[in-house]
Amino acid sequence: MFADTNESETVFAPVIQAGVEALKAAECSGKLFIFHSSIPTAEAPGKLKNRDDKKLINTEKEKTLFQPQKAVYEQLSKDCVSQGCSVDLFLFPSQYVDIATMGDVATHTGGSVFKYSNFQVERDGQHFLSDLKKDVEKAIGFDAIMRVRTSTGFRATDFFGAIHMNNTTDVEMAAVDCDKAVTVEFKHDDTLSEETGALLQCALLYTTISGQRRLRIHNLSLNCSAQLSELYKSCETDALVNFFAKSAYRAMLNQPLKTVKEILVNQAAHMLACYRKNCASPSAASQLILPDAMKVFPVYLNSLLKTGPLVGSAELSTDDRAHQRLSTTAMGVEDTQLLLYPRLIPLHNMDVASDVVPTPVRCSEERLTDAGMFLLENGCSLFLWLGQACPPEMIQSIFNVPSLAHVPVDLRSLPELDNPQSQKLRSIIDSLLDQRPSSMKSMFQNGF
Repeated sequence: MFADTNESETVFAPVIQAGVEALKAAECSGKLFIFHSSIPTAEAPGKLKNRDDKKLINTEKEKTLFQPQKAVYEQLSKDCVSQGCSVDLFLFPSQYVDIATMGDVATHTGGSVFKYSNFQVERDGQHFLSDLKKDVEKAIGFDAIMRVRTSTGFRATDFFGAIHMNNTTDVEMAAVDCDKAVTVEFKHDDTLSEETGALLQCALLYTTISGQRRLRIHNLSLNCSAQLSELYKSCETDALVNFFAKSAYRAMLNQPLKTVKEILVNQAAHMLACYRKNCASPSAASQLILPDAMKVFPVYLNSLLKTGPLVGSAELSTDDRAHQRLSTTAMGVEDTQLLLYPRLIPLHNMDVASDVVPTPVRCSEERLTDAGMFLLENGCSLFLWLGQACPPEMIQSIFNVPSLAHVPVDLRSLPELDNPQSQKLRSIIDSLLDQRPSSMKSMFQNGF
């Protein structure tokens, strides 16, 4: 359509505005799929300026790199939510595009942001098509409003997710799909009864894709205890880390990264010190004492501190950091758990006759073996790690080449070979991909 155009500048906000008006004219909710590759520079509403300044990293002003440029985009998000218009953004940038601003519209409307840097059809085409297919096919509801109610003694005080809020109680979502999660923070501000427990109700009013208005209600009764040891015993560490990640990623918009990381460390130290003081048996001051339910909590926290948004390194692009920050905001507990502690699956001793995925091992370099083959996945990327002494017969059965040295360095997918090892490995990968909200980028790595 535009093959012969000489126009080199692009617009972004007016395209979404046109989509909102179209849905308004049709008197229905819906979703916009936006495919974009550059920062909008045309003289039109939503024009953005390049503000990617590496000099701001590790300074008090670093937070401004992740703050969306307000004006048009803030109002645009509100218009989308009021119309029930969700925005899914597929980006194909070769340079800075200000994802912090452009992606903010998608995040506040219950949408998703997909990013394919320096897109090449041969390398990224299948990845993009898989993401688009999943996005179109996923279960979804539109024009949603959620409210959380509690019994006496505690209350919902904050909400984290791909949401919009005009007040302190109603969580509005232009769309809500099966891959999004809302994290709720509760404040305990009065006495709770051990007899009656704590009661929660989450009510979600939404419109189905067929136009039916429905109400979905979840009721939950939780036990209460006056014993602090019982609290630590029942702690849901994965859910706790999900909350820590989302709260930290929100805080980095208003506070220096150094302060955000210090708060995370101090909160964790306070929690564990409280357990040591009130619940644990006396022990040497140098001994680390952890509740059984929180054994991996320090590992999770250390991983969170090393994620792209919190690292503060000039080696990472601002857009990549902003993209991970926005993506994590809508993640569920399982997704953040996997992101912060990837699954390491040994493949060299897999049972080709079994239908199940091999049992993962501890994600540590110590588990890697020179003659082994491992699959590492974190929900975003999929690594196939090959030891230098990996048996030639295994290499032949998987890659159809005689040795590790002959495996192509730019390989992005496995060849489809008619042997048990190849079929088993490809079925494992397909199984993992089916479980994830988006298609994972595949990479192959020679070890040692």
